[in-house]
Order: sequence, then structure tokens, then C-alpha cells
Amino acid sequence: MASRLYAWARWMVRRRRWVIATWILLLAVVGGLGATLHGKTSTQFTIPGVEAQEAQDLLKEKFPPAAGGVVRIVVAAPEGSAITDPVQHKALESVLREAATVDGVIDVSQPTKTGAVSADRTIAYTDVRFEDEAPEVTEEAKEELAAAVEPLRDAGMQVELGGSAMLPQTEAGGPAEVVGVVIAFVVLAVALGSVVAAGLPLLTALIGVAIGLLGTMFVSGFVEMTGTATVLALMIGLAVGIDYALFVISRHREQLADPDTDWEESIARATATAGSAVVFAGATVVIALAALAITGIPFLTIMGLAGAGTVLIAVLVAISLLPAVLGVFGERMRPRSAQRKSKRKNRTPGSWGLAWARGVTRMPAVVLVAGTLGLLALALPAKDLRLGLPSYAAQPETSTQHKSYDLLTEGFGPGFNATLISVVDTEKIPQDQRQGTVTRLRSTLVADKNVAAVSPPVPSRSGDVVVMAVVPKSSPDAEATTDLVHRMRDQAPKVASAGGALYVTGQTAMAIDVADKLAEALPLFIGVIVLLALVLLAVAFRSVLVPLKAALGFLLSVGASLGASVWVFQQGHLNGLLDVSAVGPVTSFLPVLLTGVLFGLAMDYEVFLVSRMREHYEHSKDAAEAIAQGVSSSARVVVAAALIMVAVFGGFIFNGDPIVKAIGFSLAFGVFIDAFVVRMVLVPAAMALLGRRAWSMPRWLDRLLPDVDIEGARLPTAASAEPAAHPRTEEAPRRKAATRV
Repeated sequence: MASRLYAWARWMVRRRRWVIATWILLLAVVGGLGATLHGKTSTQFTIPGVEAQEAQDLLKEKFPPAAGGVVRIVVAAPEGSAITDPVQHKALESVLREAATVDGVIDVSQPTKTGAVSADRTIAYTDVRFEDEAPEVTEEAKEELAAAVEPLRDAGMQVELGGSAMLPQTEAGGPAEVVGVVIAFVVLAVALGSVVAAGLPLLTALIGVAIGLLGTMFVSGFVEMTGTATVLALMIGLAVGIDYALFVISRHREQLADPDTDWEESIARATATAGSAVVFAGATVVIALAALAITGIPFLTIMGLAGAGTVLIAVLVAISLLPAVLGVFGERMRPRSAQRKSKRKNRTPGSWGLAWARGVTRMPAVVLVAGTLGLLALALPAKDLRLGLPSYAAQPETSTQHKSYDLLTEGFGPGFNATLISVVDTEKIPQDQRQGTVTRLRSTLVADKNVAAVSPPVPSRSGDVVVMAVVPKSSPDAEATTDLVHRMRDQAPKVASAGGALYVTGQTAMAIDVADKLAEALPLFIGVIVLLALVLLAVAFRSVLVPLKAALGFLLSVGASLGASVWVFQQGHLNGLLDVSAVGPVTSFLPVLLTGVLFGLAMDYEVFLVSRMREHYEHSKDAAEAIAQGVSSSARVVVAAALIMVAVFGGFIFNGDPIVKAIGFSLAFGVFIDAFVVRMVLVPAAMALLGRRAWSMPRWLDRLLPDVDIEGARLPTAASAEPAAHPRTEEAPRRKAATRV
């Protein structure tokens, strides 16, 4: 691999103008397609085949009005008055008549007729039902409805909007994310020792991310995609794009510290060595994200493929556009301190990385045990992990969705926001038995210990489907509500014995079904990821023990990150600091997503760190010294890369969307733990204990596995690497006295 990338990079440098122009053209073409042919992103996380979705499909087919999206208008009377007072009642009636004229509305309920007024007459709600399903209700219709309720606010009432059609769109690009990029720039400037050099990773990363995001927008015109998919693509693409460029540029400037090194030769060698690690690490991220498809969950598959596509572009940028851009800067990328360093090049390095490595490996067993126990302690809260989707309580406290949730809880109890829909398919039940079957079911539901109320049965026009609303006593995120859903579904055999079918649906039931499906998929996905790690690292390092160590370290990182997520979002610690509106279950697809993403990012650091160890071991055959020199030569870059990722992911913690917030936190924490504890502490300690055995492999396995040479052991020597004459070469003069950065 290294030899091919070496030749590839020289070709890119010599034709740098054409390469840069090609990438700019690609950005323009993809940008045009994404801007003009993009589709609408969804806010719904649904899984075909689960019971809640089957019920929705049944309603859409046989009872369309019950399947439509709902905007729930929640009204609170001014202090000292009631909703039923003549002035308030008249204003509300007028607004409801106006709401009925909004495009797409098929029904508007009357609070005083449906019993939708609280016991103290201060809070009421009305359901505005649309013909289209919730994801299809247009923003224009919702804006028109929001404008229609303004007279109520003018009359002194508090008016908030909730319901299935009011799920907010996921957005990114706020001030917090920008702060993350600024921090990344500062880290780059310190790590590379140059403002100009620090700007290049940001420039190339932003080009790659722009192409990836615009391409994702273009694809959204043909497949249903959640807004979280585009945010994930931005989050991961930006982080790995900066890191991959940092790996190559830091190696390039390290080589240019020797004033005798030709800059074009240095670009080729940096791309061949650090670039090989980038290609290999990037491939693991792409494969891990694409492997989300094995869960069989469409929205998660699309999220994985969107992220994988953006990472693939980041890799291509790092090995093609970046060498071309470095070629434009040429001699100016050489550090100012090159001459001073050249006088000391034969001295043993005394960097902090070397001191760190020797300190960690002085008592490797103690360090390994202490570090492992610490990570297991962090992972301990994960034993109480509960999965779900955030309710409106998790939306920002200033949002109308959160306020509507609070008003409904105040007026009607916490379970009102968790209303479940019992759907009975009575088509095959004999006519004379239908009413009795439904009545018995309703009586059973009313008698349940966690049911506050059950609405009267509402049949479809044909009478083939009957719907009942069931209001729990517990909130949407409570474990008692999940238990209630399972008890309701336990009544299905009784309905089936009469010839019918029972389904339970609604937003809360859908969230529970998605969580259950993802919990089933998680063990298989983790198994596939661990197996993938063993195979890829065995190929990369010609070792059996190194992959085993890496896989175990990765599992510790995932466990610690999940434990921290449970501690914050489920148990409620640090809520004020992180602006978490409400505690609740961990986002249902977070463990699967975290496993895939963190695996790829962890392998980045593993490959970059251990490849430098192996590089030194191949030359010296001294295992202990290889660990020290490997950590010494890569510590600064690994630390900088990790800080950049933590800054980028951490910026998303303050995003208003609770799902994005949870993803940003878990990835930032996971990367921090994996880089600073697992890779910088546990890996050197484990390698010290393994010694020369770390690099051993059975001969039969060695013959089976391909030799990818990511360390560049077979690269030509610098003396034999002078470029051959070429009539079309665009080499710039190598003026060593030129301006340096």
C-alpha cells in the first residue's frame, strides 16, 4: 500500500493544478445537485414490521382520519380566570374556526365537548388533525396554524403547540459547533507550530464535508432520510477530515525538519506512511458505519451510509487534494527551526512523549490493572441502561413543544403525554360478537393499575377497525409505561380467539418498539464489529495479540462512554451544566451508533500509534524501545487529533436537539477516554507486558493474510527516489532559502 501511495502522491503533486481544479469542480457539481434536487428530511424514527408501525399502516388503509398527523393546541387561561369564562371561551371558539380553514386540516376537536378541559378549568387542549401523516404535514400549514392562534395570546392566554406533527427539525451549524471548530484550529496551530499549516486541515476538511453534506442532501431527494443523518455526516466528516489531514501534514513537517529533505519527496513519503494509516483507519470507519445496515433498520442504515460516504470523501481528500495543496506551498511548509533541529538530529529525543511512554511502561501490570478498573467503574451505570426516544420533555425548555408538555402534565397528569392507541381489527370478527369483544377489552384496560382513562371505542366508517385512546398514569419515559404497553399487548390472544387482531401504537409505543428492536440488534452488531477489528488489525500489524488487545480496549471505551451517557441523560447528573431539559431513557439507537463510530475512530488512533511502534520495531527488533519511540513520535499528533475530535463533537452537546446532544456527548467522551486512557496508557502498558510476542503470528496465518505494508518498509530510499524527467512535470524550483513557516 505504501509504495502505491508514494507513486500516487508524486503524481498528485506534479499535477497539482489539475487536481485542485477537479476537486473544486466536484464541489460545484455536487453543490448544484444538492441545492436544487434535495428532498425533505424526516423527524420520524420508524421501523417497518414492528407492531406500532403495522397499526399505523392498518389505520392508513382502513381508517385514514385516525392515521393523520396531529397538532395539539394547548391553552392556559390568564391567572384568576378559567377557559370556560365567556371571554376566553369566545376567543377560543373563534380561533378553532380559523384553524379548521388551514390547508390539509380535516378535523378540529372542541375542548368543552370532548372533555379536554382540566378539572380546575384553567388548561384545555384541542387536536387539529391533518389529512396527511405527521411527517408529511407541511411547514407552511404549521406556520399558518401558528398564526391562527395568535389572537389567543393577544387575549392574555398562554398558547403552546405539541402533537405528532410538531417534531422539530434537526439542525446543525450553531454557535457551539463553530466554537468547536475554533478550538480545533488553536489545537492545530499548537501541534503544527504554524498558523498557515493549521489552516490547511480545516480548509481541506471543510471542502470534504461540504461535498459529503451536499451529496447527502442530493440523495435525500430519492430516499427517506432523518435530519440526524445529515448532522451525523457533518459531525464525523469534520472530525476525521481534520484529523486525517493532521496526520499527513505533521509527518510532512517532521520530515522537513531535516534541511536536506526535498519537499516533494517529503510529501510523497508522508502520504505513503501517514497516508497508509489514514486509508486503513478510514476504511475501518467506513466499514463500521456501513455495517449499521446489518441491523435491518432503514433509518439507521441511511445514517450509517451517510456518515460512511462523508468519511470516504475525507480519506480521498487526505491522499489526493492535500498532497496537491502541499505541493502549492512547497518549501514554505518547512519549519523555521529546521536548521537548529538538524544540529541535534543525532541526539536521543527528550520529548514529553518519550518520558510518558517510559513512565507508563515502568510498571505496566499496575498501570494496566488500575486503568482497566477505572474504566469498568465508569461503565458501571450502563448496567441500568434503558433505551427509548426522547419525548417533548427533552426538548429545550424555551421550545413550544416542551411548554405544551408541561401544561398538559399540569392539567391532566404525567401520563397524558404518553397516550397509547389501542387499534382493534374487527373485520374477521362476526358482527354479533364485535361489540362484546371490544367492550371486554376496554373493561380489562380500565382495570389496569397504571391506566388513568380509556376513551370510548371509535369505529371506522366501515366498522372494521375500532380505536381507543388509553391514558397511562405514568409519563412517556417511565418504565411503568413500557410495562403497560406489554400488558396491553398480552390481550392480543383473547382478541385473536374471537377472530380479530389487537395492535398498540402511538408515539410512545413506537419509541418502545424502536428501542426493543435496536436492543435485539446490538449484540450481533458488537460481535461483527469486534470480529472486524480482529481481522483488520491482524492484516495491518501481522499479529494476533495486538488485535485482541485493541478489541478489548475498544470494548472498555464503549462501556465507559455508555456508562457516562446513562449517568448524565438517564440518571440526571450534570443536567444544568449540559442544558439537559429532562431525564429519560438513552436514545435507542445511540449504543449501536456509538459502537460503530467509536470503533472506527478508536482504530484511527490504534493504527497511527501502533504503526509507529511497528515501524521502529522493524528497524531495531527491540520491543521495549519500539514502544518508547513509537509513543514519542506519535504522542503529540494523537493527543492533538483527539482534542480536535473532542472539540468538534463537544460543540454538538449544546445543540437544542436532545438526540444530537446525546450523540455529541457520548462521542466526545468516548474519544477522550479511548485516546487518553486506552491508547496512551493501556496500549503502551499492554505492549510492554507482551514484549516481542506482540509481533508474532502463526506461519500458516501469516501466509493467508495479505501484506499491506502501512509502515512503508518497502519504500525506495531517498537517494533513489529522485523524480525522473517528465515533459509535463510542473515542478516548482526547490529554493531552500524561500520563506518558511
